[in-house]
Amino acid sequence: MTLRDYLRIIRSAWLSIAIVTLLCVAASAAYTFTVAPQYESTARLFVSTQGSDTPGDAYTGSLYSQQRVASYADLIQSRELAGDVIDELGLEVSPPDLVDRVSATVVPDTVNLEITVVDGDPQGAQTIAQGYAEALVALVRELETPPGETVAPIKATVVDPADFDDVAISPQPLRNIALGLVLGAMLGIGIAILRDLLDTSVKSAEDIASATDAPLIGAIGYDASVRNDPLITTLPSHAPRVEAFRVLRTNLQFIDLDKTSKVIVGTSAVPGEGKTTTMVNLALALAQGGERTLLIECDLRRPKAAAALGLDSSIGVTTVLLGRVTLADAIQSHDSGLDVLGGGAIPPNPAELIQSAGMKDLLAEVRETYDVVLIDAPPLLPVTDAALLSAQADGALVIVRHGKTTVDQLNGAVRRLEQVDAAALGVVFNMTPKAGGAYGYGYGYGYGYGYGYGPEEGRRADRSARDSDDGVRRGKRSR
Repeated sequence: MTLRDYLRIIRSAWLSIAIVTLLCVAASAAYTFTVAPQYESTARLFVSTQGSDTPGDAYTGSLYSQQRVASYADLIQSRELAGDVIDELGLEVSPPDLVDRVSATVVPDTVNLEITVVDGDPQGAQTIAQGYAEALVALVRELETPPGETVAPIKATVVDPADFDDVAISPQPLRNIALGLVLGAMLGIGIAILRDLLDTSVKSAEDIASATDAPLIGAIGYDASVRNDPLITTLPSHAPRVEAFRVLRTNLQFIDLDKTSKVIVGTSAVPGEGKTTTMVNLALALAQGGERTLLIECDLRRPKAAAALGLDSSIGVTTVLLGRVTLADAIQSHDSGLDVLGGGAIPPNPAELIQSAGMKDLLAEVRETYDVVLIDAPPLLPVTDAALLSAQADGALVIVRHGKTTVDQLNGAVRRLEQVDAAALGVVFNMTPKAGGAYGYGYGYGYGYGYGYGPEEGRRADRSARDSDDGVRRGKRSR
């Protein structure tokens, strides 16, 4: 993965990263302000040997003291010493619990020993630290005095009594919250990267190329208003979504240049990829471009194309194939100039009707009449209808939904076409995210569109309105 990939992941998952970060900061703050404060006190001891008049003996005694001071530091963890301190101070605590509060450190290259005690009360920490220092002095005297002697050759002396500090060493609010912030951000980014690595959905042209050799001929940006206004005929002529279908219409004209009439199936790998809406709008764009265009509703299981155009779908493909009406009578005209052949009554055997001789004759007849025939077919993976239709047509456009269709599903859909010797003419990338503030092919898979390149008259009108508003505001200020 490149730096650009990481930035893309962070940008797309910023909300989840922020939520994880806030949760970690909240957990850190909750811990900080609910845990009991702890205080620390330190006492320092000096370990020395009996004085000597010769430099050699003094040096030897110093080395001996450095060797012994490490042993004394280890004695701090002794339960017997803890018991002596408890008895001396009258503490209500067990020796193991007291040992957990005490630590000893030898200052490097010295004979100094520091005893540190942590307690929930600053006065208690000082008292225990001083008690440990005095108890260790007594223990060293007892251990180092030879039998029959009264003076030990080595002794420990308290040089710094236990100090008193009423500033808690923990918790530290700023440090804890800062750690929560950093760890939360790292955790959130890590989860986002892991999800992206485990996500096999199609999100780039490289993903499409890994599944099929079919070219990417268009990308339709995500638009939340599609649910209410699915048709491009309801949008301004310079709207980004309208321009996307014009680009798709132009690219479609370069497929099979030698053919004067084209029959193309529109399908997808699985349901829910915007197949019908894409095919309906592509048909409208072709009709607006002056092409004699027929849209055939051949999703005989869940027909939606005619209804999207506000036309009747009760008469159409099935009624023509059954001989109840003629093809000319079944074709309806939309206000845009697009001709539509609805699906007709939903049959119990769609696959049988699609591969019938009547269907071949129907496609041959419409090929003679129209420049472009678009067939809205079911998804490829759940049923065989689209593959059968593609084998009879010039090929299929495969609609892929950004972030939903997986690479395996796209690969399986293309293989389904190859099994019947049908061609995948191209891939249409649907519901792509915004890139650089405009809908486009996204992260490095084509030129975007929708840069606000509207009619000059509209921009002049906008400027005139702004100038008028500025003049009104200046007039009010002058008054």
